[in-house]
Amino acid sequence: MSLSQEVMQRVAEWTAEPYELECIDEIKSLVDSGDEQELNERFAVELEFGTGGLRGIIRNGTNGMNRYVIAKATQGLSNYVNRSASGEKSAAIAYDSRMYSREFAMETARVFASNGIKAYLFSEMRPTPELSFAVRYLGCITGIVITASHNPKEYNGYKAYWSDGAQIISPQDKEIIEEVRKIRSMNDVKSEDFEKLLDSGMIEWIGQEIDDAYLKEVLALSIRPEEIGKSDIKIVYSPIHGTGGTMVPKLFERLGFKNIIYVQEQLKPDSQFSTVKKPNPEEKEALDMAIRYALDNGADIVIATDPDADRMGIAVKNSSGEFDVISGNHIGAIIEYYILSSLKNKEVLPGNGAVVKTVVTTDLQDRIAESFSMKVFNVLTGFKYIGEKIKTFESENTFKYVFGGEESYGYLAGTYARDKDAVLATLMIAECCAWLMNSGRSIGDFLQEIFGTYGYYDDRNVSIEAPGLKGQEIISAIMKNFRNSAPSVIGGTEVVTVRDFANNDIPDSETDGQILPKSNVLQYLLSDGSKVTVRPSGTEPKIKFYFSAFSESHEKTSEKIAKQVEDIIPSVKEFIASYGG
Repeated sequence: MSLSQEVMQRVAEWTAEPYELECIDEIKSLVDSGDEQELNERFAVELEFGTGGLRGIIRNGTNGMNRYVIAKATQGLSNYVNRSASGEKSAAIAYDSRMYSREFAMETARVFASNGIKAYLFSEMRPTPELSFAVRYLGCITGIVITASHNPKEYNGYKAYWSDGAQIISPQDKEIIEEVRKIRSMNDVKSEDFEKLLDSGMIEWIGQEIDDAYLKEVLALSIRPEEIGKSDIKIVYSPIHGTGGTMVPKLFERLGFKNIIYVQEQLKPDSQFSTVKKPNPEEKEALDMAIRYALDNGADIVIATDPDADRMGIAVKNSSGEFDVISGNHIGAIIEYYILSSLKNKEVLPGNGAVVKTVVTTDLQDRIAESFSMKVFNVLTGFKYIGEKIKTFESENTFKYVFGGEESYGYLAGTYARDKDAVLATLMIAECCAWLMNSGRSIGDFLQEIFGTYGYYDDRNVSIEAPGLKGQEIISAIMKNFRNSAPSVIGGTEVVTVRDFANNDIPDSETDGQILPKSNVLQYLLSDGSKVTVRPSGTEPKIKFYFSAFSESHEKTSEKIAKQVEDIIPSVKEFIASYGG
């Protein structure tokens, strides 16, 4: 075989004890069949423990999500915890409905507990934001949730949190990654018997107490609860086979909503996500079944959450009785405007309030926040950076966090959690819808009111997939090409500023802002206020382009975006073809 020596060494390791027979037989069969391409995909690199943890295809091998990779990662994290903290230490662990999520969570708990770190393990699947809450509620030093969020069914992931309930950030992330990389063999992993650890109290099942405490915090953020009982709004809800089904129905019941229709086929956990192509509420296809339910039942709105219930998508009935899917940017604007205007109406809007969003999220949310005298911060993509700002506000006693969001359908109000929360977003959008209905308006009307006040902002995101090792090369080459040959005109409009987040010092606010961490992101600001951003995805084998524009009308804005897309995307695809992708 023509495999590299490093690959052959890794293959040899994975075909002997302590790896189990099932794993050994699978890898040996690939060797016997001479499948060098598959062996390279699995062993040429190690699945990188990045700034958010691990995410990859479920398969045996160093470049896959499996219990061995998870055990090594947890051992490295355990070593860091034991080196950096004293006294009693604990970790909270949750998981979603994906393949092997429960098994991976149990393996995580076992390694933590074997290292003297008490593991609080949810007995059933739970939303990612509840894990974020549980870390702080239980006083844990770290937390893990086993999920690949909205990725296809073949994927799973391992997201790491610290004691503030947010995902781990620099410089701590680099220190943890260094510890994880030191774990070279399964023989380096401490792993005692799970049942014995359970009997000794080093592993403890958790559930109902955390559920009740978490829901109490979410419900406390309701602004107009009196509107719910007066409304006969009819809502269709789908958890798309995921964890939202454990919390959202309880939320609706406690809020007093009476006409909730559940998509029965998608209410059941299903690791295959058999009713959708991808369990991603960003994509219309994932909402199709719920929309059919809504049409059949005369519903007003469709709400769907992704498998780990940190992202929420909606579709709303228009004047023709059909359902329009609302973009993540516009959902964020609706929730933000509802929260700020309602707090102002009730005279409880904080004078030192802050809104935090990501650099690829619509500028419409900046304009809304500024009109309510909120301080606006723009951070890197990833909700951990919003969580970091919350921590900074609290430690420095500067601003009161009111709302944060990102264009990829993630939102948070309040500080009970430090990650985006689709359960809370569901509360806000449902309550807003009830309030609007009581005054004869709809979400669609509300959005048009926002456009009428601030201008017509719209966005279009284009992702180009580039899977495998070859894909990594292609994405790197595309970013290098854009960095070395920045366009001077996009869509017929002059580029006035190029923001290179990897090489330039870019602040998170126009005044008194902190410099953002370096990141592989390029952003082009156009003379008409439009912006185009390009970055590799942090969770999927894709390169992502964000096109954003505004004007006084839908038609003009759409025309601007169409020109931007046409100027960029075909040339990128030609580049990929010439590269051999």
